[in-house]
Amino acid sequence: MNDAAASPDDHRLQDRIRWLLIPNRRLPPPANPALLKHAEQRAENVQNRIADRITAFSGSMLFVYLHMLWFGLWIGLGVEKYPFGLLTMIVSLEAIFLSTFVRTVQEEDQQNKELLDLSQQILQLTKEVRALTAQHQAQSGSARDSRSQP
Repeated sequence: MNDAAASPDDHRLQDRIRWLLIPNRRLPPPANPALLKHAEQRAENVQNRIADRITAFSGSMLFVYLHMLWFGLWIGLGVEKYPFGLLTMIVSLEAIFLSTFVRTVQEEDQQNKELLDLSQQILQLTKEVRALTAQHQAQSGSARDSRSQP
């Protein structure tokens, strides 16, 4: 069946399936220049790019569905007998790897929060400096005006 002959319901179903299976890897670009620079520096390192892809995949529903299928087949096909020692070892190893990626992402998230906090502080200080400058200029102007009048 080609796309031209597909009904709107078919497209909605395809969109739902795609939404469930394909992880959302496209995030909006950061609005803060400091975060944008951090993202660019992070992308320069191959290990960071690999870690980001693993994190994106492991945080997706496709990852969950594949594990459900894997565990179901492992147990259903009788690959090993209960208590599933090899499966437990594989899952434990996977958990070790994933916890490393999650910890790295959490550390970067904390750094991003600190950068945003600093940016907010800089913005607040800039507003205060502008307000004081405007106030000083207004006072200087009124002092000049009062001196120039007889």
